[in-house]
Amino acid sequence: MRILVTGGAGFIGSEFVRSALRGELPGSEGAHVTVLDKLTYSGNLENLAPVAAHPRFRFVTGDTCDARLVDDVVAGHDVIVHFAAESHVDRSIDTATQFVLSNVLGTQVMLEAALRHRVARFVHVSTDEVYGSIDSGSWTEDAPLAPNVPYAAAKAGSDLLALAWHRTRGLDVVVTRCTNNYGHYQFPEKVIPLFVTNLLDGLRVPLYGDGGNRRDWLHVSDHCRAIQMVLNGGRPGEVYHIGGGTELSNRQLTERLLAACGADWDVVDHVPDRQGHDRRYSLDITKIREELGYEPRVRFEDGLAATVEWYRRNRSWWEPLKPASALSGPAVPAGT
Repeated sequence: MRILVTGGAGFIGSEFVRSALRGELPGSEGAHVTVLDKLTYSGNLENLAPVAAHPRFRFVTGDTCDARLVDDVVAGHDVIVHFAAESHVDRSIDTATQFVLSNVLGTQVMLEAALRHRVARFVHVSTDEVYGSIDSGSWTEDAPLAPNVPYAAAKAGSDLLALAWHRTRGLDVVVTRCTNNYGHYQFPEKVIPLFVTNLLDGLRVPLYGDGGNRRDWLHVSDHCRAIQMVLNGGRPGEVYHIGGGTELSNRQLTERLLAACGADWDVVDHVPDRQGHDRRYSLDITKIREELGYEPRVRFEDGLAATVEWYRRNRSWWEPLKPASALSGPAVPAGT
């Protein structure tokens, strides 16, 4: 099998690539993997260093909006796993242009090429943020999309395009929507690596509003395993939710991060809430559990401890990235 992974130098995409080439994802054994990545600020070749010399690995630098390049790269591949997207909410509030270009236009270009080259399956990786906010209960896959921030709106648009390509043009498309990911190699503008790296450097950390916003936390390895399950056995034209099973308020998460790094609440700055900050996300994962047998394996306590230890041991990876993070300073809010 020949797999094209867009955004494969990013946090989640690189985990998928490393795991696939190591044969850790059932069904990926022996796969040839091509990564297409623009290498924007959060794309990092160091994320792929462990597999860079693998004989079944190929890397292409390029933009999913570049139709000519995409057409050349897609040719000869059996499946596409489409991670490539601008993903940071706070940046999308500052300026949404790149989010629309990458997430919507980039997806459209990929879909056109996949159809033209008769790709057997297109897995479109999305987010729970497309639904907006939910006070109680959990969204099922047929819930209406109601995004509240530019990032989520652009992702919702790309989801709808992908599903439209299945319904009107016959492309085998499956969409996944996940909860908040965490783990190693995550760019240090996201809340967990931002807090951990700041705390390791003796800096302060910011907490939005009253800290009551709630998220479900999913280890990146569980996410990639679920994506492979969908790639192997998901039904064409369907949406599958992927969750981690640990819902925490931002205040509860902060408590755990402080404890893991040996810090106290006196290093926390309470900062004004961000615009359009959704209060709570929650996904019902019954469908992927019953159809494909998915269950999260990594306990949050274990995954968080391993993540903190990874950042403690890998300063050479994250220290050069801190200046590129818009949120690396001690008094600037962290997105979730």
